[in-house]
Amino acid sequence: MEKEKAENLKTELERLNWEFALLYEVSNAIRTTLKLDQVLYIILTALTSHEGLGFNRAMLFLVNEKENILEGIMGIGPHTAEEAGKIWHAISRSKMTLDDFIASYDSFKRDPESKLNSIVKGIKVPLREDMGILALTILEGMPFEITTHEAKKLVDPEIQNALNTDFFVTIPLKAKDKVLGAILVDNVFNKKPISKADVKMLTMFANHAGLAIDNSRLYEETVYLSSIDGLTKLWNYGKFQQNLSLELERSKFTEANISLVMVDVDNFKNYNDTLGHIKGDVALRRIADVLKSKSRKFDTVARYGGEEFVIVMPNTSRENARLFAERLRNEVEKTYAEDAALPPEKRLTISCGVASYPEDADNKEDLISHSDMALYEAKRAGKNRSCIYSKSMGSKKN
Repeated sequence: MEKEKAENLKTELERLNWEFALLYEVSNAIRTTLKLDQVLYIILTALTSHEGLGFNRAMLFLVNEKENILEGIMGIGPHTAEEAGKIWHAISRSKMTLDDFIASYDSFKRDPESKLNSIVKGIKVPLREDMGILALTILEGMPFEITTHEAKKLVDPEIQNALNTDFFVTIPLKAKDKVLGAILVDNVFNKKPISKADVKMLTMFANHAGLAIDNSRLYEETVYLSSIDGLTKLWNYGKFQQNLSLELERSKFTEANISLVMVDVDNFKNYNDTLGHIKGDVALRRIADVLKSKSRKFDTVARYGGEEFVIVMPNTSRENARLFAERLRNEVEKTYAEDAALPPEKRLTISCGVASYPEDADNKEDLISHSDMALYEAKRAGKNRSCIYSKSMGSKKN
């Protein structure tokens, strides 16, 4: 009896040592990055790696507070038994460690659309008590163990069918007494039971993960805010420079055009002097909204400074950029056409200058300079118009 107790105690101590060692290892891995997608990948990798907790599959969901729903963000693991066999065979043959799994993030990012990941990312669960276990995990802030047929009755049939799962465990992700999301794990292929000890370990793990996610979100929010112009909520000058450099590098590789549209608000000083700076700020925000709403999602719309704006347009010829600039100009002109506070010749309009890579410039500095020259020409020619850069403009400005 004493020997059996000693053996049980030894086993328990060994498990505790392993659990703390794993938590320490994963915590160190998470601290290597503050990027949210990498943090999520590390979390799910630790749950599925054979050196980690070794579940067949792990899925992560985060709360969308604006829409009051739970959204699927990432899933790691196979979706079918056949796929599972191939993956496990490859893992055992290559003897991948937890570090190896984490290092494979770049490959996962390049080809993230595994069947499971695609399904998870398509899941949206309203946060209501009648929406099943995932919603209840958030609303109750507690784990749920779906390990019996009776418990399965609480599962939303659509989720069960989508994930092709029978028995699983959900764990809330918490940080500072706030539930950020949930983790779902299962052993759908090897049918290994999920024990109470597993749930306990999962809960400890989720506490670490929740804090890591919260820190990552705070970091990304800080980075985002540091790149935003406070008045217009467009990208700021620094972010414009960064994005233009990235787009130019991409275009050099793909041999695609980039056009740069520089925009200046006509008559703005007079508008400010006549109506005051508060009205001037409102006008800048309004014009910024026009620029943003008329641009494509992948264009960079930024405040260049004062009443100047820039728009980086990847895969766009200079003629198409000029046509786009004309649409912007017409829209702003219509916006202020009925402004009774000022005479027509002093109402707000915009002038635009367009230059393109590689036709007009082969580097960032010249592209900016040449679009500025085109803008100067538009202002010199009478304002409220768009001009494309030509080589003759440099001498005119000088």
